[in-house]
Amino acid sequence: MTPPTRHVRISSPEPVDRSDGHPALQASVTNVPVTPAAHTAGKSAYIDPNEEAQSTHLPFDPDKVTPGPSWNPNSYFEPRADDRASSPTEAAAGARSGEELLRRLSLIPDPTFRHDLADVDPRAAHPGLNLSGRIISATFVVPYNLGYAPGNDWELNGRQGTSALFDSFSYLASAASPWNHTLVGWTGEVKEIVGARPTSSASFSSASHQALANKAAAPIPVDSKAAPEPPPQAEGIRVGRSDRERLERQLERDHGGRIVPVWLYDEKDDERDEVVLKDQSRWRQYAEHELYTLFHYKQNEPADGRAARKAWADYYRLNKMFADRILDEYKPGDIIIVHDFYLLLLPSLLRQRLPNVYIGFFLHVPFPSSEFYRCLSRRKEILEGVLGANMVGFQSYSYSRHFSSCCTRILGFDSSSAGVDAYGAHVAVDVFPIGINAASTQRTAYGDPLIEEKIKGIRELYAGKKIIVGRDRLDSVRGVAQKLQAFEMFLERYPQWHEKVVLIQVTSPSSVQSHRGADDDSKVVNKISDLVARINGNYGSLSFTPVQHFPQYLSKEEYFALLRVADVGLITSVRDGMNTTSLEYVICQKESHGPLILSEFSGTAGSLGGAIHINPWDLGGVADAINEALVMPAGQRQEQFDKLYKHVIANNVQAWTNNFLKRLMTNLSSFDQSFATPALDRAKLLYQYRQAKKRLFMFDYDGTLTPIVKDPGAAIPSDRVIRTLKTLAADPANSVWIISGRDQRFLDDWMGHISELGLSAEHGSFMRHPRSEEWENLTEKTDMSWQSEVLDTFQQYTDRTQGSFIERKKIALTWHYRRADPEYGAFQARECQKHLERTVAKKYDVEVMTGKANLEVRPRFVNKGEIAKRLVNDYGDGPGEPPEFVLCLGDDFTDEDMFRSLRQSKLPQDHVYSVTVGASSKQTLASWHLVEPSDVISVISLLNGSADASNAGAVAVIEGSVPESRT
Repeated sequence: MTPPTRHVRISSPEPVDRSDGHPALQASVTNVPVTPAAHTAGKSAYIDPNEEAQSTHLPFDPDKVTPGPSWNPNSYFEPRADDRASSPTEAAAGARSGEELLRRLSLIPDPTFRHDLADVDPRAAHPGLNLSGRIISATFVVPYNLGYAPGNDWELNGRQGTSALFDSFSYLASAASPWNHTLVGWTGEVKEIVGARPTSSASFSSASHQALANKAAAPIPVDSKAAPEPPPQAEGIRVGRSDRERLERQLERDHGGRIVPVWLYDEKDDERDEVVLKDQSRWRQYAEHELYTLFHYKQNEPADGRAARKAWADYYRLNKMFADRILDEYKPGDIIIVHDFYLLLLPSLLRQRLPNVYIGFFLHVPFPSSEFYRCLSRRKEILEGVLGANMVGFQSYSYSRHFSSCCTRILGFDSSSAGVDAYGAHVAVDVFPIGINAASTQRTAYGDPLIEEKIKGIRELYAGKKIIVGRDRLDSVRGVAQKLQAFEMFLERYPQWHEKVVLIQVTSPSSVQSHRGADDDSKVVNKISDLVARINGNYGSLSFTPVQHFPQYLSKEEYFALLRVADVGLITSVRDGMNTTSLEYVICQKESHGPLILSEFSGTAGSLGGAIHINPWDLGGVADAINEALVMPAGQRQEQFDKLYKHVIANNVQAWTNNFLKRLMTNLSSFDQSFATPALDRAKLLYQYRQAKKRLFMFDYDGTLTPIVKDPGAAIPSDRVIRTLKTLAADPANSVWIISGRDQRFLDDWMGHISELGLSAEHGSFMRHPRSEEWENLTEKTDMSWQSEVLDTFQQYTDRTQGSFIERKKIALTWHYRRADPEYGAFQARECQKHLERTVAKKYDVEVMTGKANLEVRPRFVNKGEIAKRLVNDYGDGPGEPPEFVLCLGDDFTDEDMFRSLRQSKLPQDHVYSVTVGASSKQTLASWHLVEPSDVISVISLLNGSADASNAGAVAVIEGSVPESRT
């Protein structure tokens, strides 16, 4: 028997209550969703034209399967009696026509069809992955708006509207899925239930809050002659452990699937075990104000850097708290799927603490080109965050290309159409155009008698008129202004359509822009209102209005009635992700076959080949397309519609979910991820540094403290490098060493004046201790007769390779080819290395080392690892003697000796931070990764107490706040 399912309305993760501003934003207008399955932030479906079609055959019959959690009235799995036919004979019984017979028989699964094993038993399909059978989905908010009254059950109200994303979660939690599913999401802005407690404890800064009007809440006794007492200071909403646990139990009980709420709090009262919620909207600020804006090819006006700095710190903390909550739920073998632009840092934060975890990431909004993305101030951190995933999915092929290009141009990682080589591993990049809940949308649109009544009323109201329908969010990227301008040009160019065509435009609020201020919304509203008034004034009459504009939400009955009655669907987005209205329009035109005019900048344009594609900026082209759609012959309309309908039905949200997971598992099985090196966890580093009283630092020079340059003599340290090192070494608890392949003279010239620094030259051949000017030669008894033979060989290759040169040190000899042709220089280096290994290396106790555009020969016992071992041992190994914090950074193959030495030491591994530097995808013995020398200086500055913008998040996690600064 099918279990009962709660029916509630939900929407995309973004909406926030808004009770002020433009009339269209009033709760009385917006309390009903305009579009089931529409996501505020948008979706995309551009695809690689050369990509093979993905399988969309589902391993279940969606009409027969046990329902999953029903979060919305448009859920894929509607509760229904289990009265389906079990055989073709039973299904055919009672059929009154051939069409009905075919329809009934199509519901019976083909017994000869063999499903992919990964669809029904992913653990058996991929035994090498040791899967647990569990999926943890991380999304920004849970599917409910929460109402809170201390000590009482929580009030769970479905979020307005719904999205394909939540339908995907519903499928994963259903009996049709082979997975056990857990959904992790923020509680959203918790709203205190009015009258539940005194006003003094009810104030908080959410935009949806309204002051209590209950007179009984006034101070008692009330003295009419006395001045009223001043209201207490707002202290926020305090939620205790028992109430938090009650919510978790209630979500699981009422929802039917496991939902784990993330508490994003301003303060935590450890003594009373309460979280304090104050400025709840702060957690949206960076994602919606910075990321959403830029990802849609818009930019904000210059503002005070303090606000951006604080917003970034909150964004980092948000992702960190998500990581903490997921780790509480995680078990080995789980797959973690992270969704959308609110959680871009989460994959890396998880990878830092679980190096071998399986992570997939999917972005539901556009990803901009590198020329636009590079305008983002925290561009490196965002890319590094996403690259913590094993696979990154996008709606469109162009978005995936943009992402890979950004990783190469900004981070320096190698990339291709298949993915990005980062941190010693391959991160797959792929395209998965999301679909809608097609079966449920069709049942809803055609199974409600109230919709039939609405259709009848609309047809009577616009009898004899062609109806063009548009539904968009109140956002400049949706192209409503362009649509109205194009419609005006259409009426001007084609006067024969005067009083024969009506445009019904529904414009609903977009809460993503709520942080940008009412002025931005007002500008869009005013422009739209002016255009509507102008068109109706020029082309309307007392009996006819060509544009019917409704700035509000519609009921789902009105919405589906409009889509069904429309003669043309018109979508003119100037930048959009996944536009689900276009997909729902196709489902609703099953009988009418109305043409769809679709912007080429919409995410669905790439997959909806049967639509009329337009450039919304070409107003004349859009006007011509409207006329073309209105006069299109019935046969052509049928042909185009069939293509659209076939795609939407086959590429539904369940097929999208299956394809994403199967591709992720295939990539996990194909690429060895065990060598991946996560980005350095700066918060953990800072915490450990502050706890330690004895600290040891070991830094390489070239490529670590300074960038690699063609002329080694030009690699001089900047003033910032010198000041940063000097500050670090001035702390008496710190022992700071530069361990370089450079000779003594170079290190003396540029670092020697910092007396607190320890210096090691020529890979450990010479040492100069802190506060000493004397160099100790560790190789003075070594036989150096091999140098003449190596020098002759190097000279031969120098003569053959233009731009190469020899560097002669006291102990080692180095052949550089940085100035030579890169390919020819590398070829000559390989030949030279083979020659030396056949000759000199067999006669003497020396080794031939490859570096960055160089080849070096040195005594075998001389390496940086011996110096690292010596420095650690100098502390002693008795109780309390070893260093409590070790930070070792290097970029080259020679630095691996240091990392190896530290791994072999007896030091606790959580006290040792070995960090490789550079964009190379090399496999390393280091435990952490930084991209470039500027990151090294930033990390050292963090330990020195400087909370620059890139370190603001780490400081916020450790201290709970960010110092005031604009940098």
